[in-house]
Amino acid sequence: MRGPSTSLGMTKKNGPSPHAQDDNLKICILRAGILVCGVQIFFKDESVAAMPAATVPTRAEVAAADTWDLTALYADAAAWQAEFEQVRADYPKITDYKGRLGRSGNELLAALEFDQKLSVRVETLYQYASLQMSEDGANADYLARQGQLQNLLTLIDEAGAFFTPEIQAIDDATFAQFLADPALDAWRVKLEKIRRYKPHILSEAEERLLALGAAPLHGHQETFSQLTNVDMKFGVLTDEQGREVALTQSSFSSFLNKRERALRRAAFHQFYQEFSDHKFTLASALASSVKADVFRARARRYPSAREAALFSDRMPVSVYDNLIASVRAHFEPLYRYYDLRRRVLGLDEIHHYDTYVPMVGEIETRTSFDEAIEQVVASLAPLGEEYTRTLAEGLRRGRWCDRYETKGKRSGAFSYGTFRSPPYIMMNYKPDVFSDVYTLAHEAGHSMHTWYSARAQRHQDYDYPIFLAEVASTFNEELLTHYLLEKTSDRRMRAYLINRQLDDLRGTLYRQTMFAEFELRIHALEEAGEALTLDSFQRVYRELLAAYFGPRFTLDAELDLECLRIPHFYNAFYVYKYATGISAAVSLAEKVLRGGADDVAAYLGFLRSGGSRYPLETLQAAGVDMNSPAPVEATLTLFARRVEELTQLLAP
Repeated sequence: MRGPSTSLGMTKKNGPSPHAQDDNLKICILRAGILVCGVQIFFKDESVAAMPAATVPTRAEVAAADTWDLTALYADAAAWQAEFEQVRADYPKITDYKGRLGRSGNELLAALEFDQKLSVRVETLYQYASLQMSEDGANADYLARQGQLQNLLTLIDEAGAFFTPEIQAIDDATFAQFLADPALDAWRVKLEKIRRYKPHILSEAEERLLALGAAPLHGHQETFSQLTNVDMKFGVLTDEQGREVALTQSSFSSFLNKRERALRRAAFHQFYQEFSDHKFTLASALASSVKADVFRARARRYPSAREAALFSDRMPVSVYDNLIASVRAHFEPLYRYYDLRRRVLGLDEIHHYDTYVPMVGEIETRTSFDEAIEQVVASLAPLGEEYTRTLAEGLRRGRWCDRYETKGKRSGAFSYGTFRSPPYIMMNYKPDVFSDVYTLAHEAGHSMHTWYSARAQRHQDYDYPIFLAEVASTFNEELLTHYLLEKTSDRRMRAYLINRQLDDLRGTLYRQTMFAEFELRIHALEEAGEALTLDSFQRVYRELLAAYFGPRFTLDAELDLECLRIPHFYNAFYVYKYATGISAAVSLAEKVLRGGADDVAAYLGFLRSGGSRYPLETLQAAGVDMNSPAPVEATLTLFARRVEELTQLLAP
């Protein structure tokens, strides 16, 4: 999960999360209101907890040590503005290369190098602006800064609309001659990827129109982001201690972790009441998102929106279809998990708001952020000293991470790195939410992936696709689980950790596959010419809820509205990569933990590979074949085994 960008048409795939097909095969992409340069911005919206309404601090009230340090990008806003003005003055020079790309290898090289330098500068400009927007989405200065950059990027796209069509127009013999030129060795992989898009590149005039229409075609993302992060108000609730606590996008998950069922239920219904009050607006935004996907796919002559989204990764639709088929064939362990949860919690019937609270209630956890860093770094020790030292220094002295919730801050968590910047992490960390330790490990996986790839690859090859990114993040979570299980001999703690692993596998493999199936079905409706309405979205989603939660699960009517609130649905055909990613990660983690130095070296080689190969080839080199359903089947088998183990641990 694309939009305004710099000029050169590079093959791409995220972002806040981050990923579908590119409008103009650009280096930068627009995702949920944030332009992502390369692919190194990744979101996870599970990291949240409740804070009393009166105590949510403003940005000025947070200690500087608990915020990210953006001076690594620009000393201050004035420095950003100065660079912005310089880029605005420099970008028109791209037109000097118009009509010259096919003349010689040297002229093509000069154009590529100019565009690369421009791209690096734009990456940094947009990273600074979008990170500040994440700090406070209502800040007028931040909104203005991102808006003026958005306008500039549209102009850059327009000026460079000739670039990719000219490369595609080079005749095959001349193009082969260029690729054989040693001067272009560093660009061979990228040029071959660009050439692969030849059937989907339009004329210069058509490319210009698509570039001009990129921002309007992504307007639904900004609508969704502003509505859900700024305008929607969820009120307050009274917690177990009698305190008034703000119900927010960030605190909702914390409420669902509460032991008191009445509080969980109240939070669920109050939260979804606000979505119900805006359901027609949200349905319109989602319909616009689907229509934009289908428009772009048809404009570029792809068979479907899904195939357009999978094209950049050279991903066969069989991988997507095999994922859904494999998961659907393994529903029974999931149903047994829900039955176990219902019995352990002493419920007559189980609802969605009962699926997040830990089954092992006697164990209270409170982990400070510094303690979380220690645990995460220790769990990653199998990867070696360079990995752990770099991460520890970045999270501590380097101030990579913006740690805590503040007023106006974006919900959830993400990692956002570029070629020459620190790989920043945004969190809304809460010490009483144990899953936030896992979120830190997850985002650290993305950040270190960026760190390694940016140092091992050239700019044109460093931006790895999301399909690989989700492997690096969930791999870290697997190592953290292994570490914590190894460190405890307490039966109840072991049960707690296995419960946590099951919830993660359920949320990442089963749940994301359900999301992927929803995306597939609603895009199929649009492609078949059927109406996309609130009713059709809810009908499709209700059918999937019934299948994935099973016959013994009670589905509240409000849960149908969940299809309107998942940010990834506004960046279609991205979520399946979570599910495939965790399957590959489980296999790689097993290799690293049970293997030797060669397995560690292979994994670090995977991190360093960036985008220098296609995802399936990269994983095959690391030892995992995702063309086969075997990794998914093995992870589903692990889930079933863990359900049985937890059943035994919790037996009276």
